[in-house]
Amino acid sequence: MVDKSKDKPSVEQAQEAVRTLLRYAGEDPTREGLIDTPKRVVKSFDEFYKGYKQDPHEYLSRTFEEISGYDEMVVLRDIPFESHCEHHMAPIIGRAHVGYLPKNKVVGISKLARVVETYAKRLQVQEKMTAEIADCIQDILEPYGVGVVIQATHECMSTRGVNKHGVSMVTSRMVGAFRKDEKTRREFLAVVGPIDSMRS
Repeated sequence: MVDKSKDKPSVEQAQEAVRTLLRYAGEDPTREGLIDTPKRVVKSFDEFYKGYKQDPHEYLSRTFEEISGYDEMVVLRDIPFESHCEHHMAPIIGRAHVGYLPKNKVVGISKLARVVETYAKRLQVQEKMTAEIADCIQDILEPYGVGVVIQATHECMSTRGVNKHGVSMVTSRMVGAFRKDEKTRREFLAVVGPIDSMRS
């Protein structure tokens, strides 16, 4: 969890900042359609960036050791997420695929999705987010290995700058057996499936 509470502006200050940006864009923040916009934007920020108030390590703290000798990988595919790029604060929309090879404990599958969600709900770059998810799972569960693949589209590329639509970015992080053992890595990527299929 990131604690920046001492430096955090008040709700009123945040709303005034939105009014300033509206004026910068050439708008009149006092016109009827924009009167409540600062409140709505600040409220949406609370949702967009709620990951700063969450600790992903806590989600993985409750594990199960009664796994009846299960020693194959666990994979959660197609976890949808919405994030925002830290360079332009534009949306990043994508899917994450997370797998790990348990050593002596497993975690509820919803917790893996929550780890993805927590890191996504912060200002991000995709490469960093991919590494954060993998390293968090490796540090807490201590499995034989972890694999994370993320594919996402970046609105900072499609709605500004080069204005290229239909482009997706793929990042991966392989830790432990997923990096050292080619067979394990291939098995994980086979379960994840072809990257092109993730576009639908």
